[in-house]
Amino acid sequence: MINFILLLIFAYLLGSIPFGYLVGKINGVDVLKIGSKSASSTNVSRALGWRWGVVSAILDFSKGVLPAYLAKVNHLNQWQVIIVALLPMVGQVMPIFLKFRGGKGASSFYGATLGLIGPKYFVYFFPILLILFLITRKTSLTNMIFSWVLVALMFIFYRLISPSVFPVSYVVFAAIGASFLLFALRENIKRITKGTEPETPVKW
Repeated sequence: MINFILLLIFAYLLGSIPFGYLVGKINGVDVLKIGSKSASSTNVSRALGWRWGVVSAILDFSKGVLPAYLAKVNHLNQWQVIIVALLPMVGQVMPIFLKFRGGKGASSFYGATLGLIGPKYFVYFFPILLILFLITRKTSLTNMIFSWVLVALMFIFYRLISPSVFPVSYVVFAAIGASFLLFALRENIKRITKGTEPETPVKW
């Protein structure tokens, strides 16, 4: 139980590190005052170009990997593991270090997915995300679609492979993560329905 509590605190605080905001500050830009006014990697790419957006996304992705991995190797039960795995996403969206104004949580969500299922299976999932982005050209729409594709994939792998490799808790993890992502993207959803959501810049 002590390990579980410590990992909960660590996962949230790690998720709260506002890498998007810090990348902007390093380059003399406050991303909370431009574009979507969020610390998301997409907003970073709008302000500084795709190169810095990728840097921000990779850093946010890494926040999700470590807590999920540590939860697994510390032999927590499957439900404790997914709670720890979800907290970096919560921290990214509502970081204590930025008065709870952060990014959208997708990168940390995908990082936690890698931490849970490992690279052996994650390599089958990630190309779908890239294909969806090439089709939509909008990161927000891509993440909304892919997050629910991920739920379906988790369920399929749970049924077809083995519950010991893909327990039902992973399906629950994906469903909660996808639902929370919809909450975080609520403003983007409004812009998508109005046709005003901009495409994600790909200028390097």
